[in-house]
This record gives sequence, C-alpha cells and structure tokens, in this order.
Amino acid sequence: MAGEPPGELRWQRAMLKLSGEVFGADGDTINWERVQRIGGEITEVVASGLQLAVVVGGGNIWRGRDAAEQGMDRATADYAGMVATVINALCLQDVLESNGLATRVQTAIEMRQVAEPFIRRRAIRHLEKGRVVIFATGTGNPFFTTDTAAVLRAIEITAEVILKGTRVAGVYDKDPEKYPDAQLFDTITYQDALTRRLKVMDSTAISLSMDNELPIVVFDINEEGNLKRVLLGEAVGTLVTG
Repeated sequence: MAGEPPGELRWQRAMLKLSGEVFGADGDTINWERVQRIGGEITEVVASGLQLAVVVGGGNIWRGRDAAEQGMDRATADYAGMVATVINALCLQDVLESNGLATRVQTAIEMRQVAEPFIRRRAIRHLEKGRVVIFATGTGNPFFTTDTAAVLRAIEITAEVILKGTRVAGVYDKDPEKYPDAQLFDTITYQDALTRRLKVMDSTAISLSMDNELPIVVFDINEEGNLKRVLLGEAVGTLVTG
C-alpha cells in the first residue's frame, strides 16, 4: 500500500464523489497522471481501515445536457452520459488494483462483462471486506445527475458523509473562476445552499442529503493530500450540514 496509514479518521464509511472533470486535464479526456495521483490518495486512506465507495461522473467524455441543447433527445443523451461514467470507473479501478486494492465496479445499467449490477447488500458486503466499490451509470435514470446518484447510494450503503472532490477549494458565494472577490464558506447549511442557489450539488441532491441528515464536504481534490486531511477532520473545504 502506498504511504503510511493516517491517524484516526473522522468517519469510518464514506462516499467520494468525483466529477468527470477530475479525470481530464490539460485538454486530455483522461489525464492518467491525475487519476494515478488520486488513486494513490485513495489507497492511502483505505489502508487506514476506511470503507470507501466512489461515484464517478462522465463530464470529461460526454455531457447529456449539452448534447440535448444541440438537439439530441435528452433521455438518449443522458444514457450516453451514463455509459461515459463507466469508462472513468474502469480507469480508476485499474489504478486502484495496480496499487493492491480489491475493487468492484457496480452499474445501475447492466453490463455484466465489465461490471456487477448494483445490488445494495452486495455493495455493503464488499465494503465490509475492505473492497472499494465504484458506482457508475448514476442512478440508471435520465434527468438525474451523478451528484444525486452519490447521495442516493451513500444513503443506501449507510455512508456517514459525502466527500465531493472538485476543482475549487469549496463552496463560494459566487463563482470563484469568474469573480476574484468570491468568498469561501467554511460551513453552510443545506437550506442556505438551496435558497442562495450555491453550486454545491443540484437541488435534488442537497434536499436528499438534508432529509437524511447526511453531511457534505466540498473540497479541492486537485490539491495533493486534501482527501486525507478531510478524513482526519482538518479544516479543508466547506462543510454543508444542518
């Protein structure tokens, strides 16, 4: 296993949400160096005993909403996006297994040659055995984002927290990539995130988290070591809670 095990973890079972943008960089659809680095950090925290599930997006390959805006049927476009998430899931699986981790990819749309179908009890059993479970194809339904899928799966497997790895430091009062004076929140409530329409997750995902009292930590996954820092309870990113 890569690295030394970290200290005492704040949570014992977590859901990591990785957007498709995390997998691509510098014009590459898949930036292998970045995926390997993230895989190394995942390996390190799992070595400490963390039970970790991952939901991956597919926006680096395909965005259903963008295709729909160009005239494609929205449901069909979303299904294509679900298939794109499988590519990212298999890439992450390959990196983790090369690091010595046992993994399983589960999909909401059956494709048995490359992944298991999603079965809640089986996913939980994998986690209990120390395997990393990577969920692909979102919820398996069009019009639902992978953010909503991450919250739904987290609730189903009784995860204690959602860790949303993004390309910015956390939740801001406005887009930090457009406005240099944007203010970063250390903590914010679900209700404020909904009311102010802050870009945490889509409203369905936030509402589902709020109804189930599932905290969300939004942090910059591109800063090396941040995943471990979040799990150790350090003040990294933004905590969204009740």
